[in-house]
Amino acid sequence: MIREERLIKKVKRLLRKANIPKWSRHFGPKTYEFLDHLFVLLVKQACKLSYRRVVKLLEELGFKVPSYSALCRMNKRAVKILEKLFYQTCAFAQVNVASIDATGISRTNPSRHYIKRIDRKKPVKLALKLTYVVDTKRKNLLALRCRARPRHDTKDIKYLLKRMGTKPKILVADKGYDTEWVHELAHEQGIITMIPSKKNTIRGFYRKKMKKHWRTRTYHRREISESLFGATKQKYGSSVSSKNIQAQKSDCYCRATLHNLSLHL
Repeated sequence: MIREERLIKKVKRLLRKANIPKWSRHFGPKTYEFLDHLFVLLVKQACKLSYRRVVKLLEELGFKVPSYSALCRMNKRAVKILEKLFYQTCAFAQVNVASIDATGISRTNPSRHYIKRIDRKKPVKLALKLTYVVDTKRKNLLALRCRARPRHDTKDIKYLLKRMGTKPKILVADKGYDTEWVHELAHEQGIITMIPSKKNTIRGFYRKKMKKHWRTRTYHRREISESLFGATKQKYGSSVSSKNIQAQKSDCYCRATLHNLSLHL
């Protein structure tokens, strides 16, 4: 019971830090606070349930919760709020070594019969692309980006570094991130990159400058991000059930928030 009280207090404190309003809308009936919606959305991700099943489960346990349709609308509308809430869980004074890597997460599809009924030509097979920045010491997620379509790994570097509250001292990554402008961008922000060079790549002023700081032992901290991908998929599932891209992003931010909160309980 003490553990549950700590979790509720922590979520309330995060809402206050992020300056998130008590109510989700200015107009309309004020029946449920945003905390009530957030509570159900977090339970949904933690228990790998659908909207209907999580509402039914919590009502049978005695909780007063919004309807499943209201939760579905909230999940689509609150992606910016959930993103802001996630970044409150990774505000640290100092980060020594951070690792950046990308993974895929599949999207569930309806049955073949339903696909035929709605005159869809083929099911959705394209997976979401998730790019994480991981604190290799605390095992926390520091930044996240979700894409509906695959893009090159370097496309997300600038976005992720901009949203990180605390810049790491060292950034490790695989060969896919070895580009001269990436080394230059990191150098301008005071970050040392440890990225192995691609085959037959020797040019680049900033690439050569960063090679002077190369340390194999530090570079292998990158493997922690790989293990974290497996851990989050085992805990929260390797697929998302939402159909709208905004709702899919909300699911990813909820999972990342849950992961960061679970490390400090």
